[in-house]
Amino acid sequence: MEDYKKLNLKCGLEIHRQMDTHKLFCNCPSILSGGTPNSRIKRNLHAVDSERGEKDLVALFEMKKNKYAIYETFDESSCLVELDEEPPHPINLDALNAALEVSLLLNAKVVDEIHVMRKQVLDFSNTSGFQRTALVAVDGYMRVKDKEISIPTICLEEDAARRIKNEEDHVIFRLDRLGVPLIEIASGPEITTPEEAKEVAKYLGMLLKSTGRFKTGIGTIRQDVNLSINKGARVELKGFQDLKNMPNVIDNEIKRQLSLINKGEKVKEEVRKVNVDNTTTFLRPMPSASRMYPETDISPMKIDNPILRRIVLPELITEKILNVEKKFCLRHEIAQEVVEREIDLGSLSKVYKNIEPRIIADILIEIPKEIKSRFKIDSEIKKMFMDKLFDHLNEGSISRDSVIEILVDHCNGKEVNFNNYRKVSDKEIENEIKKIISNKKDLSPNAVMGIIMSKYKGKVEGKKVFELINKNKA
Repeated sequence: MEDYKKLNLKCGLEIHRQMDTHKLFCNCPSILSGGTPNSRIKRNLHAVDSERGEKDLVALFEMKKNKYAIYETFDESSCLVELDEEPPHPINLDALNAALEVSLLLNAKVVDEIHVMRKQVLDFSNTSGFQRTALVAVDGYMRVKDKEISIPTICLEEDAARRIKNEEDHVIFRLDRLGVPLIEIASGPEITTPEEAKEVAKYLGMLLKSTGRFKTGIGTIRQDVNLSINKGARVELKGFQDLKNMPNVIDNEIKRQLSLINKGEKVKEEVRKVNVDNTTTFLRPMPSASRMYPETDISPMKIDNPILRRIVLPELITEKILNVEKKFCLRHEIAQEVVEREIDLGSLSKVYKNIEPRIIADILIEIPKEIKSRFKIDSEIKKMFMDKLFDHLNEGSISRDSVIEILVDHCNGKEVNFNNYRKVSDKEIENEIKKIISNKKDLSPNAVMGIIMSKYKGKVEGKKVFELINKNKA
């Protein structure tokens, strides 16, 4: 393990996540299309001078590849806006409200006026040669494991076109993804260990999920890490998909920079692509400031207090977990699964009033795991069958101890007859206990318990048997 403090490791994150709404500057749905495109269009792009009379290094780098692009379009998922043949429509208010909600959750200061900017991008992922982006809030912060991490900027921007194929002289994109709203959250450089970077990314993912406004699944979230060390250079690691690998990738980048430093070579500022083996490869130069332009087709939008007052902030998932844990007396890990799997334990406990909520949670979460690990059965438990099992358990016709055996039979494809598991009456159990005790007076309570549980396996409650033994042993 590296001495991160000695290396003066500094990391910052950039999180991009798709919103679950229509596109940012038109009414096309945010869906991915398949099949045969309705049209294919060829385009060339070239770099232009910024207002300062300079060209962006990334734009020049892409232009020197001397490629052209083919854009595939589908009537269901793109229109003239994506083709850059029609001006962008007014900004999607649902997407803007989602960005404002996240800004308030991150304690950020919302800007007075939203200005859409053009960011020059010449890798053909945008038909116009630029990406539209708007600054929404600044100077936010969050606390992760009692450490404050700053959030300098929160932006709302459009996603890029979807790369389909890369040929020697051209690249093929689909315009279905172009224009899908993205939130971009940038953290400050207070992150000082690889594990801490993962925890910050995990917290931000939790916060975004808490709003219910963002898409989930592969390709809907992109996470980048900016890092630097002593005598090294700021490098952006692009394209993390699996958080658990983030610390390894950061460690590998540190080793790469240390290797160059030890050889007396200069570490270059650059953007590097994260590979599946947790290494990185050069992607492009680090972008300069000469790539931002005002968007002249969209008017600025004032953000006033009435707009912000209408926003109702959601309960964070972490808070929900703690509340469920406390309300239903659950272990933290069980409460976490209840929330993450969206199990409405409150409603279930009202329907099944005679079953403790913790037992309901245990049957839904822990017992299927036990069946898989102990019996090596990985079959789905059908909801209708689970409802029937809870009905019998609630009316007291079967015991809690019979649940595993019943579910194992169900998972093995057997026809389950609940009458075969019908609970033995307290009177019958007590009579059997009296008989055992009268025949063998020297038996310990535990020995009597073992005999009863063996005889009536799955048909009696252990707690009730123990109570009856103590009553008759006295």
